Amino acid sequence: MHLASYLKRINYVGVVNPDLPTLIAVHRAHLLSITYENLDIHRNCPLTVDEVQIYEKIVANGRGGWCFEMNGLLAWALREIGFDVTLMSSFVGRDKDSAIPQGAGDHLILLVRLDKPYLADVGFGNGILEPLPLEAGTYQQGFLTFRLSREDDRWWFYNHARGGEGFDFNLNPFQLSDFAGQSTRLQTSPESGFVRTTVCLRFQEAAHLSLRGAVFRTLTAHGERDEIITNASRYKDVLSSQFDLHLPEVIELWEKVWARHQAWIKSQQ
Repeated sequence: MHLASYLKRINYVGVVNPDLPTLIAVHRAHLLSITYENLDIHRNCPLTVDEVQIYEKIVANGRGGWCFEMNGLLAWALREIGFDVTLMSSFVGRDKDSAIPQGAGDHLILLVRLDKPYLADVGFGNGILEPLPLEAGTYQQGFLTFRLSREDDRWWFYNHARGGEGFDFNLNPFQLSDFAGQSTRLQTSPESGFVRTTVCLRFQEAAHLSLRGAVFRTLTAHGERDEIITNASRYKDVLSSQFDLHLPEVIELWEKVWARHQAWIKSQQ
C-alpha cells in the first residue's frame, strides 16, 4: 500500500487522521472516484482476494472492482491511516428465518471502531455513500434512506427503496483470504448474477449511475431515467465518460452484452 497513491486515486485532498471526519471523507471519495464493476468476469480475467493484486488493479491500473476488492482495498488504506478495522461477513437478500452459516458470506463489509463502531461499505455498489453508526435506526443520505436493525447478535442492513436487497451480518471477524471460496463461486457459477450480467455502478454527488448489461440508468431525487444502449460506440462512450473505464477489448465485451440483451428480450416475448 502506497497511501499517497491511493489518496490520489480517490481524489482526496487534505490531511488524514484516524477520526470520523477522515473516515467519512475517504469513504465518500472512494465511491465518487472508483466504479463498482464486474467486467473482468466477462473478460475471462479471474478476480482475486490478494491485497497486492487488488491494489495494482484499482490504484495502479485505474480500474474498479466488486465487494471483495473495493472493501479489501479500503480496509488496507484505513489501517495505513491508523484506523481500527475489522473485516466482517454478510449475506445478501436473506430473510430473518435463515440461520447464519459459519463460513464467509457472499458480501464483505467493514467495522471501523472510533468513539463507537461504524459500518463502512464501499463494495455494495448502490448502498451507502457514507459510513453508518452501528446503531439501529433510519439514516438519510442525500435523497436515499437506509435502515439498520438488530436482534440479539444479528444485524440487518436495509437498502434504499430503489437499491434492491440488503444484507444481514454479525460482528465475527474474518480475513480477506477467508472469502476466496465465495469469490471463486460468484465468478464461476452459472447461477451467479455476476456471471449472467455485466454490472457497473457509480456514485455522483446528486445521482447514482448503473449500467447493467445494455441498460444505462440514472437515479436522482426526481426518479429514474433509462437508456437502452444499442451499439458499441455508445457503450464505449458510457463506460469511459460515466464510469471512467477504458478497456481495450470493449468491442468484444459489447458483443457479449448485446447478445445477452437480445436473448433476454426474446425470453420476454
